[in-house]
Amino acid sequence: MQITSKAIAQTRPAFSRANLSFTFLAFVALLWMQTLAAAARGAPATFADLVEQVGGAVVNITTTTKMATPIGPQGIVPEGSPFEDLFRGPNNGQRGPRSASALGAGFVISEDGYVVTNNHVIEGADEIEVEFINGDIFPAKIVGTDANIDIAVLKIDADKPFEYVAFGNSDVARVGDWVMAMGNPLGQGFSVSAGIISARNRELSGPYDDYIQTDAAINRGNSGGPLFNMDGEVIGVNTAIISPSGGSIGLGFSMASNTVDPVVKQLKEYGEVRRGWLGVNIGSVNDEMAKALGLDEPTGAIIRDVFDGPAKDAGLKTMDVIVMFDGKEVADSGALVRIVGGTPVGSTVKTIVLRDGKRMSIDVVLGQRPEPNALAQGDKPAEPEQQGLLGMQLSEITPDMRSDMKLSDDVTGVLLLSVEADSLAAASGLAAGDVITDAAQNPVEEIADLVKQVENATDAGRESLLLLVRRDGEPRFVVLKLN
Repeated sequence: MQITSKAIAQTRPAFSRANLSFTFLAFVALLWMQTLAAAARGAPATFADLVEQVGGAVVNITTTTKMATPIGPQGIVPEGSPFEDLFRGPNNGQRGPRSASALGAGFVISEDGYVVTNNHVIEGADEIEVEFINGDIFPAKIVGTDANIDIAVLKIDADKPFEYVAFGNSDVARVGDWVMAMGNPLGQGFSVSAGIISARNRELSGPYDDYIQTDAAINRGNSGGPLFNMDGEVIGVNTAIISPSGGSIGLGFSMASNTVDPVVKQLKEYGEVRRGWLGVNIGSVNDEMAKALGLDEPTGAIIRDVFDGPAKDAGLKTMDVIVMFDGKEVADSGALVRIVGGTPVGSTVKTIVLRDGKRMSIDVVLGQRPEPNALAQGDKPAEPEQQGLLGMQLSEITPDMRSDMKLSDDVTGVLLLSVEADSLAAASGLAAGDVITDAAQNPVEEIADLVKQVENATDAGRESLLLLVRRDGEPRFVVLKLN
């Protein structure tokens, strides 16, 4: 846009020369500030200053694993054959240890030599070496690892402080922000690549996944290296790529720093991760379920099961919808898993749930998540006339039925003996053998309980009713159509 003195004069013909000069200078200053703002939002002129700022804290990681190698051709004679000894050497068919090497990257997070990398970079290694850009090499020992988010913390020692970098707040990073990756791609150490954040909150495989997606080139060997924002803060740990060729195609993934940082702190302090645990089986609320529950939108995590543990002790119930936890909004079940996992064990956490259409605040004291093979199965809901309803033939559960249908002694609810093929129940996905344990966030202990919830929903003008059903022992949600 061009602003001329003539245009200004035409706008205000009574301007004095002094006013004209001042106004012109004001416009020039405004345009200059707009230009600076645009430059700040655009691509940086260079990443060199950022590389100089943080490069001394980025490291190459080399691991060595010793493996025994059999001597001679294998599989020529079966094991135990009388000719087997002919194919063995003096070391019982084994050569001396053979070494296999692997490469990765990492970064120093403290002046006393704590290093962060990926767990898969150092897993199974017998020896680990950390190399700096100035050529210094140090042996490293493992402090702790967490396979759930693929993070490891190492320790190196020297008689002087190390350069280090700090974690930034990945939650404030925006799609479209510039980022820079550093690492050891394909063994080409201390390489830099730049790009933008392509997406956030990606899940790839694990329950605690919170990946930043970037188009900055990431290849094999970049694993464990840092993803920097333009302030030189680590907002992600480069972990994975999606590629049909094995090389970068612009789909790289870095575990978000706000997921990594609390894990690193625990590994440094305890040598292990102590994750918070509620003791519930949860699912996300979909559109049909939200409509059945009278919610404006599908949000929150709905409880399928409450096991013996913190949630049960606090009074949480099946079909409660958790919408806030520890002051953070819960968008879905995955979000709740990540929030709970990052909350310190023993914390008293305010939990907001929707129950019977009302918001309730419940304080929960978090426990420590047990190992997978030690997770308690918890107490499942226990109690036992037949009646037809919406095409279902219902029965309260008797001891004989438990035996015939091999139902667990602690199952409560009403049993579907049969479902008419052209009924609303069948159209909703219900089947003979299902046990309805909850309806509209209320427990079903007898047929009258289910009838009452159907009547309540019909009187309220709802077209559906959310049920919690057990089929083959597993809980699932079914939206029962009412008309």
